[in-house]
Amino acid sequence: YKICFMKRILLFIMLLPLFTEAQLSKKDSIWLPMNFFIGSWVGEGKGEPGNGKYERTYSWALNKKFIQVNNKSTYPPSDNNKQKGEVHEDIGFISYDGMRNSFMLRQFHIEGFVNQYKLESISADGKTIVFISEAIENIPQGYRARETYTIINQDEFAEVFEIADPGKDFAVYSEAHLKRK
Repeated sequence: YKICFMKRILLFIMLLPLFTEAQLSKKDSIWLPMNFFIGSWVGEGKGEPGNGKYERTYSWALNKKFIQVNNKSTYPPSDNNKQKGEVHEDIGFISYDGMRNSFMLRQFHIEGFVNQYKLESISADGKTIVFISEAIENIPQGYRARETYTIINQDEFAEVFEIADPGKDFAVYSEAHLKRK
């Protein structure tokens, strides 16, 4: 009996680190809705600039307090852009604002725009995430933007970027479909 009891204690001691590692800290659990995006992605998109190719990475930054987003979209010459096509780049950061209990997304675009978004919603199943702009720098007042991410499966998501002119409804500017590398 003593040997069996000792084996159980030994087994418990050996497995204890697994149980403690498995528990998420409050900080880690806050980030659960955004963890999906961490990694490298490639895909295709279409919209106002034409049909294009996307390269994107989401990575932890500054001691896992932010997610850094590096995006490059390349559009070859098209009917909309006959000269040399377009290369769009932006760098973004997703943060968690504890005072507002909300995720924030800030994007810095090669064209000089800076978009600040606040999380509007996450669907009950966690597969649709919507950010709506609070401010856009270097564009006339009244413009708004919306980013909607729809998780298709563990290695795919779709993104819809919409713009609203002052006093108007949102209209799709571009749509992209990305796959994990």
